[in-house]
Formats: sequence, C-alpha cells, structure tokens
Amino acid sequence: MPRRRELKIALKPVQLTLCIALGLWLGAVAIALSLWLALHLWPEQVQPLAQAVAPASVQPAQPAAPAGDAQAQMFERYKDILHKQELNQAADAAQGSPRNLNNPKCQFWLQQNRTAPTDKSQANVLEFCY
Repeated sequence: MPRRRELKIALKPVQLTLCIALGLWLGAVAIALSLWLALHLWPEQVQPLAQAVAPASVQPAQPAAPAGDAQAQMFERYKDILHKQELNQAADAAQGSPRNLNNPKCQFWLQQNRTAPTDKSQANVLEFCY
C-alpha cells in the first residue's frame, strides 16, 4: 500500500496580506471601470429605447416655444396622465368588487376596456360598475 504524502502549508502573513490587498485593489479598479463604462455607454443605449417606447400621442415640446407655453403643455400632459391613472384605478377597483362579478353589463364593459380602451368604454365601466 502506497504511503500517503503529507502536505505542509506554511503561512506567511506578509505574503497573505499583500495578496488580499492586491485582490481588493483589483476589485475596486474593476468596479470603478465598470461604473465609468456604464456611465458613458448607458445614455447612448437608453435614448433610442426611450424614443421607441414613448407613446405616439405624446407630442414633443417645441424648442422655439416660450417658457409659459411649454409649462402649460407640461401641466396639461400631467393632468391627462393623472386623469388616465384615476380611470385605471377605478377600473381596477371595479374588477375586484364582488358586487360587479354578477353584473353582466359591468363584465362586458370591463372586457371591452381591457382589450380596446376608449373613452366610451371607460365611461361605461364607470357607469355600470358602480
């Protein structure tokens, strides 16, 4: 039967400390380089995606418009978004209501509003589901 060889490990604290310090330093450099690279490449990657995802109904602000008009347009967009959110929340609340589960008109207009949301379908959801 062959004899087992013993492996003797000698710890050298200075060498171990230097290796750990080098590993930490290289890790910090790698993180810094990754952040720098992401910071410089990210806007170039996100901008085309943001333009593709932006809804077609949103009109871009005109650069030559006075500041008051631009603010008024932004406020109108804000009000429209709030109104749409309120309608969506109302429709979601109507879906969860046990009272509306047995109402066929409510179920019909909820389905219409889910598949093809229009002002008419939203108005009918609000009318028949409350």
